[in-house]
Amino acid sequence: MTGFYKDLAAALLAVDREHTPVNVGLAAALACLLEVSAPKPGNVSPGRHFADLRYEDFLASAIAIGEPLAGAGARSVGATVRLAVEATARWTRSNTNLGIVLLLAPIARAAIMAEGRQDDVPHAALRTRLRQVLEATTIEDARDAYAAIRLATPGGLDHAESQDVSTEPTLSLVDVMGLAAHRDTIAREYVTGFEVTFETAVPALERARQDGLSWDDAVVETFLTVLASTPDTHIARRSGADLAAFATARAGAVLAAGGVRSASGRGAIDEMDRALRDGRNSGNPGTTADLTAAAIFVVLLGGGFHAVTR
Repeated sequence: MTGFYKDLAAALLAVDREHTPVNVGLAAALACLLEVSAPKPGNVSPGRHFADLRYEDFLASAIAIGEPLAGAGARSVGATVRLAVEATARWTRSNTNLGIVLLLAPIARAAIMAEGRQDDVPHAALRTRLRQVLEATTIEDARDAYAAIRLATPGGLDHAESQDVSTEPTLSLVDVMGLAAHRDTIAREYVTGFEVTFETAVPALERARQDGLSWDDAVVETFLTVLASTPDTHIARRSGADLAAFATARAGAVLAAGGVRSASGRGAIDEMDRALRDGRNSGNPGTTADLTAAAIFVVLLGGGFHAVTR
């Protein structure tokens, strides 16, 4: 991979925390690794596989997108999405990360264009730059994103009366996302300046880490917090609104029982995991996992990997 992962350990531990392309690419890969490694109910994690997807598929996918995301500052958002999905397809035959790539690509471009140290680019400034990146998307961005979606072939993809992904778009990427915002949370993030990511997921993750939770526990708590507030549109598309509402209600109940912070809460997490799993993965809160990965990426870009825990 053209030396991208040379001196990986040194890069992750470097005192210099600038938003260089390499560091942004590493943060993107690490965000994906941290997300999939946490035992989030209804999702793939170590020792918990799907029939068509295994944990190691997600590990390979995380590594695959690092270099394309590192180049996000030098190309359009759509081109980065397409290149990242193409890189992933060389490692796995199933859709592991389309939603994650759609979320991380504009954030990566915003971070690299900010040209500052992580300490100097707070979340609010990053979000402002992100909005500018989204507003600047073009029809060509939409074409590249459509090509990526067709390659990834996500499950439960709806047919749209206008600007369907099987056709050539005639609107900018942010505009076509706006047409899907009512049925897809990732599309809604494009038109709300990543509202769920910055206003729900990032604060939850930072609070969990500041309270001394490990990365695994902090990621699970963030996932549950997002799901409790935002019904998962991946479940809704594949299995209907009732099951999506059920997953949201269970997430809220788990948090009320203490979540990762209590023995009863951990038991409730295990029960929730069993309730969401079946042979079709119909209860997989995949969109919530994608939003969680985006929040991890933002926190890492803010220098949050080495946050002190009690």
